[in-house]
Amino acid sequence: MYDSYESPLNSRYASKEMQYIFSPDKKFKTWRLLWIALAKSEKELGLDITDEQIAELEKFKDDINYEVAKEEEKRRRHDVMSHVHAYGVQCPNAKGIIHLGATSCYVGDNTDIILMREALTLIRKRVVVCMDALSKFVDEYKDMPTLGFTHYQPAQMVTVGKRASLWLQDLMFDLEEVEEVLGSLKLLGCKGTTGTQASFLDLFNGDHEKCIMLDKKIANYMGFESSYYVSGQTYSRKVDSRVMNCLGSIAQSAHKFSNDIRILQHLKEIEEPFEKTQIGSSAMAYKRNPMRSERICSLSRYVMCDCLNPMLTAAEQWFERTLDDSANKRISIPEAFLAVDAILGIYLNVVSGLVVYPNMINKHINDELPFMATENIMMEAVKRGGDRQELHEKIRVYSMEAGAVVKKEGKPNDLLERISNDPAFGLDKDSLSELLNPKLYIGRCPEQVTAFLNECIKPILDSHKDDLKVDEVELNV
Repeated sequence: MYDSYESPLNSRYASKEMQYIFSPDKKFKTWRLLWIALAKSEKELGLDITDEQIAELEKFKDDINYEVAKEEEKRRRHDVMSHVHAYGVQCPNAKGIIHLGATSCYVGDNTDIILMREALTLIRKRVVVCMDALSKFVDEYKDMPTLGFTHYQPAQMVTVGKRASLWLQDLMFDLEEVEEVLGSLKLLGCKGTTGTQASFLDLFNGDHEKCIMLDKKIANYMGFESSYYVSGQTYSRKVDSRVMNCLGSIAQSAHKFSNDIRILQHLKEIEEPFEKTQIGSSAMAYKRNPMRSERICSLSRYVMCDCLNPMLTAAEQWFERTLDDSANKRISIPEAFLAVDAILGIYLNVVSGLVVYPNMINKHINDELPFMATENIMMEAVKRGGDRQELHEKIRVYSMEAGAVVKKEGKPNDLLERISNDPAFGLDKDSLSELLNPKLYIGRCPEQVTAFLNECIKPILDSHKDDLKVDEVELNV
């Protein structure tokens, strides 16, 4: 158990559901379902295949004799033919019609599409669950002022919920992309060695309509509306690239979210969950490292880099097919799904347990608010009879002096004290404090968030109620 490499995506990160989708058992059982669909369709279209043969195939569809297939593959060096042989050992009456007219890509490529669709469906559920949890956080904190930042320099105020709505909007974009890709997936169908269906045209004695119907019937048996109209031996590898780009988009959103959380945790404003017995550092016992968010960033970078694999594979395919895609696909596609599955599981864990520290948020606001309030202060002083140009120059000078006190001496911002002591402004401390309510400076944040939740997010969540039933992924480390 401990003497060979095991992917951390299995042992540490991805859910059992996603692991099973890309397991050998799932793959080979899907192969058998495809062979059954082929046999049924060919029988329905007039080939000499009996109900007894199909019943025999169905009897053993889930009972795979792996040892027989393993031994045969050692002899044949061909995974598909080894499983055709193993299936035939269990189904002697049907042996002669298994894989009839098909090439290896019939089971290989169709299975890849089926598994990617199933995996994308699970990813869609995970995205919706994260959106639901994040929407609750957005709504709860839509009114809480916090410092906004541009260039990571203090800027106009926003609210905690408005900032989080940007994370939510990214997930909304990702969900739209997932649904678009899901809706576009088709089976390869039965296209033969170079995509011409020549072997099936021969089986059906030149009947083109039966070749067309064969594709349609197999697609329907496997839960698809149709197959691609044209292909080489394989479906276009651009399909894999589209799927991977969809996963990469989710990784981008998760990376942005987790980076923001890491910065906010440094500021001690918002913190990811930290368990009572959790150790932040082996040396520094006081530390509360944002390890969940760091893990999201780490896995997200892996997925974004992995997007290049199917892109290069699609570009490298020669004419009707080459086999330099196979080894790469076996690794790049499943591992991207496993990684995104893990990312969204951690994302949900973080969002569901975010801790907000209002006092720290207010402290940082109060450090900067005097500067941000200067325009309002100047306007109020003008209303009270002050000269705008004179007041503008005084505020400029006082701001520079107060800024120097903060930066050079490490003392609190004393801008308001300077202003209140200057009779030219005609404002005492009480009058100034009325102008320092942070909610005066958050613009339309609450209204924007409410409209976004009601008009964009709520309809999505209402239409995906069944997706909200996904179990939370357990974090192993």
